[in-house]
Amino acid sequence: MSKPFFRLLTELSSRKWVSQLTGAFARSKASRMFISRFAQTYGIRIEDAEKHVKEYRSLNDFFTRSLKPGLRPIHEDLTRVVSPVDAMITGIGDIKEGLIVNVKGQDYTIEELLNRSPRTVNYKNGFYFVLYLSPTDYHRIHSPITGDILEKEHVLGKVYPVNEFGLRHMKRVLSRNERLITFIQHEAGEVAVVKVGALNVSSIQYVKPLPKTLERGQELAYFEFGSTVVLLFEDDMFEPRADLMLGSKVKMGEDLGRFLDKK
Repeated sequence: MSKPFFRLLTELSSRKWVSQLTGAFARSKASRMFISRFAQTYGIRIEDAEKHVKEYRSLNDFFTRSLKPGLRPIHEDLTRVVSPVDAMITGIGDIKEGLIVNVKGQDYTIEELLNRSPRTVNYKNGFYFVLYLSPTDYHRIHSPITGDILEKEHVLGKVYPVNEFGLRHMKRVLSRNERLITFIQHEAGEVAVVKVGALNVSSIQYVKPLPKTLERGQELAYFEFGSTVVLLFEDDMFEPRADLMLGSKVKMGEDLGRFLDKK
């Protein structure tokens, strides 16, 4: 079958009501019977989960599970930014005049990604990561920095897949999909944490209560099924770890890079 045909099938299935139906089933008691099969299919380490697998009330309850304490240590150096999620890096680099270049062959504007926020100007020549969470990964999202929440926005949108096919063959899915955007102010500068919904993701949820000030590694939100986090750093704020590249896998709490000294 041709790529246009697959793209058409994806367009037809990527409706919010489809994800809502999937989400409703995943939250139902009936979905409990699929937890063990789901974990086996995706190679999920059930021994890392905070609770025994039989204690989870639904597939969604298991999917949004917390981990046992200590399994994701936060990097001790306070000058370092930490990964907010367990993920694969599918995009990394400098923002060039407001443009993220060549994420799986496509370019994105910061203006579009941030829903034309006035804060767009802060990131015109900053730095970005695109972090993809597969179904295998731990799906809670943590703060990459210590700082105050300046602003948050829920952007309604599509639920296209954000896997290899979606990023490469669907039109600019990161800026067309539903997004939850959080702007956080650190003493070194501003960071935008853009949580991007995806196919079969019924919602992206903030933790409750959501504090006004976050510590590095503190829980911020969670995905119901796999998706992507885009991290945006303000101009002249951040330098990435030298060994990170496309395809690198990172764990929540792991060092991503350092804050730059202000001149």
